[in-house]
Amino acid sequence: MKKTLAAAAVTALLGMTAACGSDDDGDSSGGGPKEADLVVWLNGADTPQAARDWLKETFEEEHPGSTLTIEEQEWEGLVERLTTALSSSEQTPDVVEVGNTQAPTFTTAGAFSDLTDDLEEYGGDDLLPGFVEAATVDGKTYAVPYYAGSTYVFYRKDLFEASGLEVPTTMDEFIDAAITLKEDNPAPDFSGYWLPGQDWRDGAAFLWDAGGDFAVEDGDGWKGNLSAPESIEGLTTVQTLFEQASGAPADANEADPVTPFCADQIGMMSRPGWVYGMLMDPEAGCPKMEKNIGVFALPGSDGEPAPVLLGGSDIAVAAQSPNQDLAREVVGLMLSDDYQGILAENGLTPAKQSLATLLGDDEFAQATIEAASNAKLTPAAANWASVEGTRVLEDLFSQIAQGGDVAELAAEADEQITEELN
Repeated sequence: MKKTLAAAAVTALLGMTAACGSDDDGDSSGGGPKEADLVVWLNGADTPQAARDWLKETFEEEHPGSTLTIEEQEWEGLVERLTTALSSSEQTPDVVEVGNTQAPTFTTAGAFSDLTDDLEEYGGDDLLPGFVEAATVDGKTYAVPYYAGSTYVFYRKDLFEASGLEVPTTMDEFIDAAITLKEDNPAPDFSGYWLPGQDWRDGAAFLWDAGGDFAVEDGDGWKGNLSAPESIEGLTTVQTLFEQASGAPADANEADPVTPFCADQIGMMSRPGWVYGMLMDPEAGCPKMEKNIGVFALPGSDGEPAPVLLGGSDIAVAAQSPNQDLAREVVGLMLSDDYQGILAENGLTPAKQSLATLLGDDEFAQATIEAASNAKLTPAAANWASVEGTRVLEDLFSQIAQGGDVAELAAEADEQITEELN
């Protein structure tokens, strides 16, 4: 099997950074002009506008003569765009947001500058340790946490009451509730549990709850593990939810939960906590629904919280940026208490552990804490971003949603995952 475009691109990035001539992989000599026009890449709509405005205004006020431009990138296709941009000093943004599951690939490739000496100023031991660890290579840290957000379940209290349902406490009860909601609201586009076909990130919880995984270590390498009996059991549960509980399109992703939720098309959905801020947005959301929105941690088969994907992002300084000092200043502002406080007010778990109290003490904060208690990350393989870049998981889950043979599809995906990881 030939390497896909995404994997080949990351391999090229590895070659690029090796040829940069620095003493340490991914390290920059620092410095740069005292005035410059900086570009920051932020992904999707997760970062609230208030935070973006604060960052631009504060940076430009503190650095007269410099400007800061925030460019929003779509999560889909991000690996390819980052790989292309980070390989050129002419095209590279200065500061980039990258998914925490994608960070190991780019840090290993040397695409980011060494931030080890800046860690103490950024927050030191207060920074989310799992994120720092995942972005550390040979004792040097190349990215720092931006925000985290364990997924929990949003549900419609009024629809639960109409169907005579209580908040589920086990996985079986959750699945039964999802199917019941769908049966009681038979419109084709209604979801008792909203699960778009490509949504492997939320589907991961059912895979992990059954004891399966996407990949496991195999000697000095890695191999796909979706064909293991436990994984097949979890994927079969996913297919049951697709077929009996979800009305979402089998070829769609999870990028826009707000539109169907606000259109009364969702009974339950697994989304990160910051989605609540999007639902309450007076212009793009549906704040009128606030009294009927409840949340709970997805229950596992053992009655404890299910192992959901620990979502979130890192931020890093591009190794090819000519504005190293100013870029580090931007990162510092993004980790400041003021900026992180804005994120927390909008449901994003702050990068600093000491600021977690800013999430509040209501049911949403409690659900965040409970969901995080058993959260997981994708396999810690250096080439995991290549797997995500190929969209093999989107294709797998979409085909499962369309009724494909789970065992056959899992075996095919395992071949591709193994190829990408080694």
